This record gives sequence, structure tokens and C-alpha cells, in this order.
Amino acid sequence: MFMIMLILNDADYCQEILDAWDAAGAPGVTVLASTGLGHIRSRQGLHDDLPLMPSLKDFLEQGENMHRTLISIIQDRETVDRIIKATHDELGDLNRPNTGILVILPVLEAYGLNRYDQ
Repeated sequence: MFMIMLILNDADYCQEILDAWDAAGAPGVTVLASTGLGHIRSRQGLHDDLPLMPSLKDFLEQGENMHRTLISIIQDRETVDRIIKATHDELGDLNRPNTGILVILPVLEAYGLNRYDQ
């Protein structure tokens, strides 16, 4: 069993990646809004300095540069390989700047994965 985690730099690609992972056999994907240390340090990440009563203009001016972190638990290596290929097909070379980080980790134990199969 494996955990695949993709930290997706451009949230605009999220739906395409979700569709690609689904087609590749991912049984489900958890999507989290996230940001990195570099964005926080440059004040492009999470903002805590909005006015007490913000207007729509305040939100637009202070737009947050959020990433998406996608996580899925995969049972077999063949499905992992298909998801890796699907990710590269959508994003291209992840070694390019501002694309994302893809990590595959072994999972020793997992609980609660089969509750939707019943």
C-alpha cells in the first residue's frame, strides 16, 4: 500500500489532476488548500491582516496564493505508476519551477479505507 501526495503549485490544474488520477484508478483523493513557507515569507500566502469588516475589494486585493495538496492511498504499485504517468501527462516535468512536488510513501497500516465499499 502507498500514499501518493502531490503539492500542486497552480490550483487551476486541480480539476484536471483529479480527473487524471480518477481515470488512473485512484479510489479517492483528499484535497487540501495549502501554502508554502516561501509564499508566507513573501506575504503572498495566508493573510491575517484583513480588516475587521472586509469588503470584496479587500479580498481581491489581498488574494491568497494557495496551492492544493492532493493525497490518495493506493493499494498496488501498478496503480501508483499510472497515477505518476497521469500527473506527468498533465503537468509535464515536475523539475520545472512552479509545477509541484510528487511524493510516494509506503503505508504500513491504514484504517477506515473500506467504509464506503459496504
